[in-house]
Parts: sequence; C-alpha cells; structure tokens
Amino acid sequence: MPFVLANAALALELDAVVALQGTGVYLAKKGYLDNVFAAGLPPLKSMVEDFIEGGGRLLVCVPCIRERKIDESDLIEGAQPTAAAKLTLEMLSANATVTY
Repeated sequence: MPFVLANAALALELDAVVALQGTGVYLAKKGYLDNVFAAGLPPLKSMVEDFIEGGGRLLVCVPCIRERKIDESDLIEGAQPTAAAKLTLEMLSANATVTY
C-alpha cells in the first residue's frame, strides 16, 4: 500500500518520499521485485518504477542494507542510500508522514 499511496500523491502533484528500513530494504535490491505481487494490484515492480520515474524519492537505510550484506551497487536505479540524520530531516520537513 505505501507505493499505491505514494503514486497517488504524485498524481496529485505532491512530493512523495518512501523510506525503506529493516527488511523492507530488500525491495530496493535489484531483482527482488520481479516476483512480488499482491492480489488486485499492479506488480510491485511497476509501482516502484512508476514512483521513481514520476519524481518520487526512494530512500534506503544504509545501516539496514549493510546489516543484510547488500552493497549500494546492488540497489535498483533511483534508490538513494540514506542515513538517520537525512531521514529525520525528511520527516521534520514533511507536511504529513505515514508509517507501515
């Protein structure tokens, strides 16, 4: 659902940022999205690609990828490695945040 809402925000010409932390960082690993589907929704891969191509920013927790032995070069195009300070600034400057 985060990418459904994020793409809807972009369609409304709003800025949208999705931050992946914990096991969620696997969604930013090349090839991982190829086999992720949810009933009644477009493939997650296409939703993430649409989000990035539409100007959304995909932030990925650096300590989380390191813990999982994911190298920054293994991330999909458009994923932005981010540490805690940058993510905190994003949240503080946001008009609204949603957590899943």
